[in-house]
Formats: sequence, structure tokens, C-alpha cells
Amino acid sequence: MSVNVPADRPQIDPHPLSPYVAWAGNRNRDPILAVFKEIFPKSGNVLELASGAGNHISYFAPNFPTLSFQPSDYNVEVFDSIKKKRAEAGAKNILDPIKIDLTAPESWPSASDRLFDVIFVVNLFQVAPASICDGIAQVADRVLTKDGFVAIYGPFKVDGKYTTESNAAFDQEILAPKVAEWGLKDVRDLERAAKPHNIALKRIVDMPANNFILLFGRA
Repeated sequence: MSVNVPADRPQIDPHPLSPYVAWAGNRNRDPILAVFKEIFPKSGNVLELASGAGNHISYFAPNFPTLSFQPSDYNVEVFDSIKKKRAEAGAKNILDPIKIDLTAPESWPSASDRLFDVIFVVNLFQVAPASICDGIAQVADRVLTKDGFVAIYGPFKVDGKYTTESNAAFDQEILAPKVAEWGLKDVRDLERAAKPHNIALKRIVDMPANNFILLFGRA
């Protein structure tokens, strides 16, 4: 199956400071922002998981001056980049990044410190195991407000099937290096991982380039 690769796309590299991640972030940020403008609350706290270089949070936050944004990542190497992009964006509502490792409960935030109205993560699962959703759901169960939601953006399979030929081709490209856990995940696997923690899939939003935003909330 051939892959129609945009001419300006760098080689796939999931490292958060790579040219590919920056390219992908610039490509998808406006469609995501358009949805967030419709669904984000007027005020409250927003947590980004796997913030990486800070490309998305520094772009989104200035559009929501009455919300407080908390970046996080398991890799403290990216914290300087997050702070730099915050300064470049002039975003006064982005807090200092914190370390959250979704596989390490001891690193997860506490409800006694702060509750979050929104938790979001962008372009994680094509290079991470579906089981990471277990960690996301547990974090959500711990610190999500009663009516809060989790927004997960990316390309996914649905009921074991690709939704488009281009997603099938993209998956083959991701799988080609034979790196463990790389590849498109199935929405239903994420749904099953979240269910034991009382977090349920509420809505699937179709996005450009054959991507989705999966909206989860308390069951």
C-alpha cells in the first residue's frame, strides 16, 4: 500500500523535540483549537498530559485567558522547551511544567492539590501502548471534576478496522521500523482500559486528516 506523504513532512520521529513532532503539531493545532473553543469551560483548570516540547499548550492557552493550563511530561528534558514556548507566546496562564509518568502512580497529581475541568493529550497513542489509557483514566478518576472531560486527539482504528485507506497506509509506515507499541490503536481498546476506573467514552469527534478527538468523562 502506497503512502501519500506530504512533501514538507520530516521523517517520523516521536521524540518531543524532533522536527517531525513540531511539523505535526503545527498541522493539527488549528482544527483542535476550533473544537476546544466549543467545548472548554469559561473558567477552571486544564491539564495537558505528555506536553512534549509545549507546542500545543503554548498555542492553545492564549485563547483561553480565564483558564489555567498545567503542562506535564514524564521527560523533564522537555521542561526548558515548554517554558521557552510559554515565554514566546506571552502566555501568563501556563504554569510551570510538572512530571507525570502515566505508568508511575507515585508521580500522579493529587485531588487535594487541584481538580481539573479538562485533561487533554495530543498525538500520543500511535507511539504508545493502549494500556497508557489505563494511566490516563486513573489520573482522570483522581483529579477530574464531576463534569470534567478528557480529550484524546489522534488517528485511531474503530472496531478493529481502519476508517480510511490513508490511515491504513500511515499505520503501515509507523509499523515499518518494528518498534514495540508503535502503531494505530483501536478506540475500543482505550474504552476498555478506561472502564474499570469509571471513565467512559462519551463522544467521538471527526477531525481533518482522518483523525479523531475522543471525549471521555465520568461514567
